[in-house]
Amino acid sequence: MKIIKEDSTVTLAYIGKLDNGEVFKTVTEDAPVTVKMGNHELPPTLENALIGLNIGQNKTVRVTPEEGYGARQKLLVQNISRKSLGDKITPKPGMILSLKVSKDGDEHDVPATVMKVENDMIEIDYNHPLAGHHLTYNITILDVQN
Repeated sequence: MKIIKEDSTVTLAYIGKLDNGEVFKTVTEDAPVTVKMGNHELPPTLENALIGLNIGQNKTVRVTPEEGYGARQKLLVQNISRKSLGDKITPKPGMILSLKVSKDGDEHDVPATVMKVENDMIEIDYNHPLAGHHLTYNITILDVQN
C-alpha cells in the first residue's frame, strides 16, 4: 500500500466547489492532475490533508480564503479609461482581459475582470476570481509514487 508522504508524487482527481455549491473546477479521472508534494502546487491546507492517504481514498477538504487565493482587496478594483483598451475590444461585464501592469519597473500581463462599463470608464477587478471564497475540494487519490 502506497501512502502519501511529504515528498510523494500524487495523481488525483477532484471537484472544487464554492460555498454556494457552484463548481469552479473539475479534474476527472480521465484527465487527472499529478503534483509533487512540497512543491507548493496545492494550497498548504490541501497538501497537508493528503498526507497519510493512499490510492483509492477520497477526502473532502475546505480551504479558507487566506489559505487559497487570499482575501479580496478593494485596492485591486480600479477604474480605467475605455480609450486605454483601443478600438479592438468591446468590454462587457464578466469579460476577462489581459492588461499590462508595471511593477518595480517591469511590465506584466495580468488578468482583470470587467465589472462595469459606464460611458468612458470601465471598472475592472484585478483580484483572482476565487479570492475571498472558501473552497471545498472533493478529492480522489488515483496514484502515489514515493
